[in-house]
Amino acid sequence: MDMVEFGDILRNAVQASGLSMRQLSIASGVNRISLMRFMTGAMDLNLHAASKLADYFGLELRPKKDK
Repeated sequence: MDMVEFGDILRNAVQASGLSMRQLSIASGVNRISLMRFMTGAMDLNLHAASKLADYFGLELRPKKDK
């Protein structure tokens, strides 16, 4: 199984939402410009912004089970 990066999961959630960057920014509290740069791959989100976006989409980051 391929490892999926957390950023990819967030990008997929944003795309699947169908929301504009403005709508998502207002709803999630993440800066619109940061969202736009994140979605184009120009920059990564900082941990605070990623956490807010993950919370909006009902996602969580948790420890992996033992290998």
